[in-house]
Amino acid sequence: MAAKLAGKVALVTGGGSGIGRAVCQLFAKHGAKVAVVDVNPKSAEETAQSLAQITNDTGSHSSYAVDISNHGAVVDLVKNIGEVYKAVPDVLVNSAGITNDDFMLKMEESKFDNVIAVNLKGTFLMTQAVSQAMTQAQTQNGAIVNIASIVGKVGNLGQCNYSASKAGVEGFTRTVAKELAKFGIRCNVVLPGFIATPMTAAVPDKVIEKFQGIIPLGRLGEPEDIADVCLFLASDQSSYITGASIEVTGGLYM
Repeated sequence: MAAKLAGKVALVTGGGSGIGRAVCQLFAKHGAKVAVVDVNPKSAEETAQSLAQITNDTGSHSSYAVDISNHGAVVDLVKNIGEVYKAVPDVLVNSAGITNDDFMLKMEESKFDNVIAVNLKGTFLMTQAVSQAMTQAQTQNGAIVNIASIVGKVGNLGQCNYSASKAGVEGFTRTVAKELAKFGIRCNVVLPGFIATPMTAAVPDKVIEKFQGIIPLGRLGEPEDIADVCLFLASDQSSYITGASIEVTGGLYM
């Protein structure tokens, strides 16, 4: 198996669990030096340790506990990664995300604000800081991969905040792709369907069973299904793709 990210530095937010952890592990298998970012320091460190075991390399991977909705923390993060790796990230995957569900008629303003702050503002802050570093360093073939959601396209009961944040990520991605193309930096977005992660583990079984029944492929997705697409979008195999939205849903809502 050829290493598709050999020698590249990859920064992955939400790397402490679920999709983010699967992305970190697959990227490490393909030769990337991975900076694992998560708001939970223990989870981030556990992922980094798993990467060291996978690659038999204790020096190429690192972990950072960061609130990506905090501008100063994000700026410091990118600076720290530059100092550790003596290089700016070649790849950014914005996988960090939260839910705080309630029906719109009853939703408290704080629930809406918190989800927007992490899912949308956090994606903006990370993308801005990393792309500034990329352009200043004249990075060749930089890649940004954002994780949105199919519910940003179709909506979902009880998730007006989450749906709005993920729809925003998709629109944000297209604008970033247009603005950064002249610098040779690509930006694409992945729209997962229902994936078996700690986030969906909180969904009642009867709801999961309902969705499994309407997914043409008949199962929930696995984090690795999303990681495979992220690897493609981060690698040179997708060198002529930017501003694209790729649905990974098992056919749900097609």
